[in-house]
Amino acid sequence: MISLAGAAYALFLLYAVARLFRKSASGAADYIVAGRRLTLPAFTASLVTTWYGGILGVGEYTWQHGISNWLVFGVPYYLFAGIFAVFIAGRARRSEVLTVPDLLHRRYGRTAALIGAVVLFVMTAPAAYVLMLGVLLKFATGWPLWAGVAIGTTLSVGYVFRGGLRAVVATDIVQFFLMFLGFLILVPVCVVQFGGWEFLRAELPATHLAWDGGLGWQAIAVWYFIALSTLVEPAFYQRCYAAQSEKVAQRGIAAAIGLWIFFDFLTTTAGLYARVLLPDLADPVQAFPALAAHVLPSFWQGVFTVGLLATIMSTVDSYAFIGAVTLGRDVIGRWRGGTRMDAASDESLPLIRWALLATAVLAAAMALAAGSVITLWKTLGSLGTPVLLLPLALAHTKRSLPERTVVVSMVAACVTSGTWMVLGHGEPWWGIEAIFPGLGVSLVVVGSAFVVRTRE
Repeated sequence: MISLAGAAYALFLLYAVARLFRKSASGAADYIVAGRRLTLPAFTASLVTTWYGGILGVGEYTWQHGISNWLVFGVPYYLFAGIFAVFIAGRARRSEVLTVPDLLHRRYGRTAALIGAVVLFVMTAPAAYVLMLGVLLKFATGWPLWAGVAIGTTLSVGYVFRGGLRAVVATDIVQFFLMFLGFLILVPVCVVQFGGWEFLRAELPATHLAWDGGLGWQAIAVWYFIALSTLVEPAFYQRCYAAQSEKVAQRGIAAAIGLWIFFDFLTTTAGLYARVLLPDLADPVQAFPALAAHVLPSFWQGVFTVGLLATIMSTVDSYAFIGAVTLGRDVIGRWRGGTRMDAASDESLPLIRWALLATAVLAAAMALAAGSVITLWKTLGSLGTPVLLLPLALAHTKRSLPERTVVVSMVAACVTSGTWMVLGHGEPWWGIEAIFPGLGVSLVVVGSAFVVRTRE
């Protein structure tokens, strides 16, 4: 049971919805990028919570494959987040745009911006996180999965409707502390009750202590390519666009990496304990809540569950908001051509708000249809990263490409990766993950254009 801690968190969410729903943003820039006034603490807390909503997926993977979790969901993301901080964050803040499709429009034209917006919308629809909300609420309350998905999604986006990014950041700060509190309770209790590393090493299957989790090198390597999605991550761009300065953006990401490393240590350790203590767990997605139910007293179990809810909901609200901005402003508004795309215009706000509702419904439907958090991550990352990686990387340089080349590259990469998935029925076709041929096609198209230009 979630008990008193859950009741307190529910009251906080209801208060946030009631208070922030009444406080409307003053314009597009205020709504989408919080008036570009995010301080370092707010930037860091919001980014840390937003980018770690896949908490149950981490538990699922660690329970199944052990310490390789850190090499899959840790190291590659630290690496590319660091690259983003050094090479992209400052340029993104200087660009003074509101969204990633704005940048694509500025560099390559309207068609490239529309394709990029559609792909970003699909990538940011928070289906995986909505699924986790439903699973967690089902575990904690006994409600049907669909009810947990519906209630969790409604509470996650209710306060965003009028307040925009300011509302997201305001709740993220509270959720940041709850996120760490839960695991700072669970892991020490496990160590005291059962023992530390020697206990785990003696009880874990040998594959759980292998670097690859017994999966082979390609199963690990593919996540390093999927982690390239960090370089096109709309939450990173949005927070950088909203930062007070370039230094805030760069230092905020650096601080976030340190906090993610510490949090990954806690979550990976908890996942290992779950595997040892609950070897017959029917659904590995429930590894963390099941472990808490196994080792914690009722009150502290409630606190831990609230920490999980806060971690997931902080991501649902952020990605639902980004998806709404992308769909309402960057897809529908840009397609219609009548909506002005400058920061001073409020014309896009009604579209964004209605798109928020559509995004929430779509995410809930995808969550109920998919069933696996890891599958959702892998599918969306394998489709979106090849489409956006090179165009966005080059958009921050002085190298220019014709709009036609960029459009061909984006379409070809998407079709190639999508076809590869269909032919493999969701599995690697010919033993090759779908992201690789998509990236290869994009590289060939863009590289050929540079070769031709050089010869001319």
